[in-house]
Amino acid sequence: MNFKENKPIYLQIADRIMDEILNSTYPEGGRIPSVREYAAMVEVNANTVVKSFDFLQNNEIIFNKRGLGYFVSEGAVQKIISNRKDTFLNDELPEMFVKLKQLDISMNEVQTMFRDWLKKQKKQN
Repeated sequence: MNFKENKPIYLQIADRIMDEILNSTYPEGGRIPSVREYAAMVEVNANTVVKSFDFLQNNEIIFNKRGLGYFVSEGAVQKIISNRKDTFLNDELPEMFVKLKQLDISMNEVQTMFRDWLKKQKKQN
């Protein structure tokens, strides 16, 4: 896994696991790989993955069944979507508005580009 410098590795791993949950790689109620298995997959120290799992468990995305491993919590998909939507609307979108204004990009241009992107996505599926 390629890591970015601007965000802690354990949070990047947590994001990847949440992406995998959203993509149904790990369905709600399903088991996820063990700490050691996941550490080998992303080529990091197991302690880093433990920190990622703790973060996800504290946010009720996964839970531990003692002796059996970690599982995806019921309702995890909706929690991930809700949290990411809040982050996007409150943190990322205002930054995007600043860039749009600085670059003199109109909402009509954005809307046209978004519609074109949706059409391409539809054709690919």
